[in-house]
Amino acid sequence: MLGRMDERNLVLVLAGPTAVGKTATSLLLARKLDGEIVSADSRQVYRGMDIGTAKVTPAERAEIPHHLIDIRNPDEIISLGEYKELADAAIADILARGRLPMLVGGTGQYVRAVIEGWQIPRVPPQPELRQELEELAARKGKEAVFARLRELDPASALVIDYRNLRRVIRAIEVTMVAGRPFSELQTKQPPPWRIVQIGLTRPREALYARADARIEAMFEAGWVEEVQALLARGYTPHLPSFASLGYREIAAYLVGDYDLAEAKRLIRRATRAFIRRQYNWFRLSNPAIHWFDLEESGPEDVLKAAQRL
Repeated sequence: MLGRMDERNLVLVLAGPTAVGKTATSLLLARKLDGEIVSADSRQVYRGMDIGTAKVTPAERAEIPHHLIDIRNPDEIISLGEYKELADAAIADILARGRLPMLVGGTGQYVRAVIEGWQIPRVPPQPELRQELEELAARKGKEAVFARLRELDPASALVIDYRNLRRVIRAIEVTMVAGRPFSELQTKQPPPWRIVQIGLTRPREALYARADARIEAMFEAGWVEEVQALLARGYTPHLPSFASLGYREIAAYLVGDYDLAEAKRLIRRATRAFIRRQYNWFRLSNPAIHWFDLEESGPEDVLKAAQRL
């Protein structure tokens, strides 16, 4: 490894919105810096959901070790606390072998949980409560579930997006089971690593164009067939894993709710909204990120800068 990247106990974080170019950049950095990649993507944990989550190829995974990809079936749930424990363990293992851990992904909550050392309560899922709250959302909207969180834990309601139904339900679940507000149970213990954070960006319109092109490439690569295979194995669109961009839209197309053109339009719209949320999460919540515009800087420029940080 070169420059300051050869020091021990260092973790390199590479974050940014979907379709910005994280995979290509992370592979280059891993090759040059003797790195291994720890995925911070909440959708790439699922087996069989490869095309729509833009997983690295088997050849790329054979060349560069990747961790926390394909660790759950689509009908299984991984909590934030479980993810953090697995990520911490992977990072410790990589460091112990003298290599550079690279935390790479666009799930901001995963990234912050690891680098800020969130201490997350281990409350097991409560299926009956979850079903009750999901049914409430179906009848009266997500706002009705969020109103319950506001009553139970006003502090959590200030920082959780009401549209993130899964996270709202989890906060209610933990609060009710633990008997204390979720916000009080989430403490922080900074990890014992030096952390360098790099953010990748592009002008918004350029990023939207890249996302649109990637969506088309995913369809050409067999995305519809991938969803068909999941449904044939008994996985339903109501599973949390199907909240991954595009999967529910394709499932709806397959049962005739709308045609393929409409499915693509909805996926493009949802992807752009997701990109905006990712930008807000990373830019507003984490001023320590060093940003690089990939329309102006290439991966090699990011590498040179990383070696100086």
